[in-house]
Amino acid sequence: MASGGSVDLEDVPSLDLMTELLRRMKCASKPDKRLILIGPPGSGKGTQSPIIKDEYCLCHLATGDMLRAAVAAKTPLGVKAKEAMDKGELVSDDLVVGIIDEAIKKPSCQKGFILDGFPRTVVQAEKLDEMLTKQGTKIDKVLNFAIDDAILEERITGRWIHPPSGRTYHTKYAPPKVLGIDDVSGEPLIQRKDDTAEVLKSRLEAFHRQTEPVIDYYNKKGVVSQLHAEKPPKEVTSEIQKSLS
Repeated sequence: MASGGSVDLEDVPSLDLMTELLRRMKCASKPDKRLILIGPPGSGKGTQSPIIKDEYCLCHLATGDMLRAAVAAKTPLGVKAKEAMDKGELVSDDLVVGIIDEAIKKPSCQKGFILDGFPRTVVQAEKLDEMLTKQGTKIDKVLNFAIDDAILEERITGRWIHPPSGRTYHTKYAPPKVLGIDDVSGEPLIQRKDDTAEVLKSRLEAFHRQTEPVIDYYNKKGVVSQLHAEKPPKEVTSEIQKSLS
């Protein structure tokens, strides 16, 4: 490693360098995009996010991961965040926005970013907008992974897993040969606590309560795209591409 924590380019294999250069050249012609993904658990955000990231050369900002990274790297903001966490307090909105502000200055975020899991409140959205305005940018699109709760319930409560192997089943979409039994080992399947109907119901209620005001806030700015998240992933991808073109 060279000083300042940067990688010594002389040690990077030629193929990797060329691949990265070609990627950057291809990315140079792409329009900048600053996106927010909003959707309940099971709505397919996790499937679409890497596709959008690669297609538009964006960086993916998951605020939870970024907070952990800032804490681990002991950045000034990370140190503050750790103090709050150690006291069992929530990390303040200003701190999270500060960490996003730091992150989007990195070369990987040059063409824009995908924000996932933030903003969760209107106050956070306002603080984010304020920070972006200072940088002379703004949110281009909010992708709302809209999906009926009943469909989500079917998607999620149908999941069963075989913990030792990590094999997953779905009572409707990928059922085991014998209900409740792993195909290979013959051992019983379990349901994750988060995947039960009661837990899902309370998570969805909290999600709607929190995010509806945020969606309204961005609706007034005319940047929300309603996706039909119940459709097959390929169709959702093409809906996203249309809304971003």
